[in-house]
Amino acid sequence: MEIEAVVIGAGQAGLSSAFHLRRLGVPAVVLDAADGPGGAWRHRSPSLTMDKIHGIFDLPGVTWEESGLLEPGAADAVRQAGRGPLPREQARVVVPRYYADYERRTGLEVLRPVTVSSVTRTGSGLLVSADAGQWAARAVVNATGTWSRPHWPYYPGAADFRGRQLHYAGYDGPDGFAGRRVVVVGGGASAMHVLSEVAGVADTVLWVTRRPPVWREEFGEQARRDAVARVEARVRAGLPPTSVVGVTGLGSTAVVREALAKGALDRRPMFARVLPYGVAWADGSIAEIDTIVWATGFRSALDHLAPLKLREPGGGIKVDGTAVVREPRLQLVGYGPSASTVGANRAGRAAARRVRDLLRAEALPAA
Repeated sequence: MEIEAVVIGAGQAGLSSAFHLRRLGVPAVVLDAADGPGGAWRHRSPSLTMDKIHGIFDLPGVTWEESGLLEPGAADAVRQAGRGPLPREQARVVVPRYYADYERRTGLEVLRPVTVSSVTRTGSGLLVSADAGQWAARAVVNATGTWSRPHWPYYPGAADFRGRQLHYAGYDGPDGFAGRRVVVVGGGASAMHVLSEVAGVADTVLWVTRRPPVWREEFGEQARRDAVARVEARVRAGLPPTSVVGVTGLGSTAVVREALAKGALDRRPMFARVLPYGVAWADGSIAEIDTIVWATGFRSALDHLAPLKLREPGGGIKVDGTAVVREPRLQLVGYGPSASTVGANRAGRAAARRVRDLLRAEALPAA
């Protein structure tokens, strides 16, 4: 099928892109690998309730209030990461419900489940190949996020560990941790979520990070701009984006306060190796543990873009705004500085404008 644009992914960034493309009059098809709306939120732990979330901004064109899913006060608290009254409903239920309502209200048609296997160059554009067919597009907006690519770091001895190891992507709440001796690895919001719950159940909970955590009281507009600028500088240089917490620090969220109240935030440096029944530090100290939770983040799910050979020597993809420098027909949203929900909205609008301008330029007669 031939189409002006293809949007891959229907999370926040993908829906924002599709909304703005249609507003600008650019015909587009939206492909999503999931079997229902909600993006990565569909897969979050059942213990992650709306009062614990990190903050979710409105999708363009339909606010939380307009969806009728939250009261005005609660909707404002959702945007501000828990500053106000919030329901204790599961985030994996409420947010997908909002996305589904959004698709219905805006009339955006999403083809799902459709798994894209590759994006390749053709004579006049890009060819998107998937299990449901092929689309020849003049431009592609990639919004595949990170949830499907959990990062498991290598540590000596990890393969010989006799206990249980799981990544945060597979964490489904504190049930099953009773009486366990647990080490939680990671310094971000995911680690805070696990610590806040498991500390009230397990016999032992250790928290380890590679670097000392940076705590912040407030994260105002200037701090946000500075954080975005730092990530933008990396992607412009072709370096992989850093972790979110690496540029924002840890704030006083609901899960942080709960973890602190339970005495779970006594951070230790990263261990040097994993033993069959514990972990060992470089100074020779050992802790007997039977469970490791790797809250070590995610990587961008971009394997289907490999045929385009976009990687720079630094390991990242060089991006100018949302446009990939090595392939201007490709826009990356939800990548680098646009990984937050506010950033994803802005990136969706910017990507749509880039696509419109590209198509207009190609339509102009030669001088």
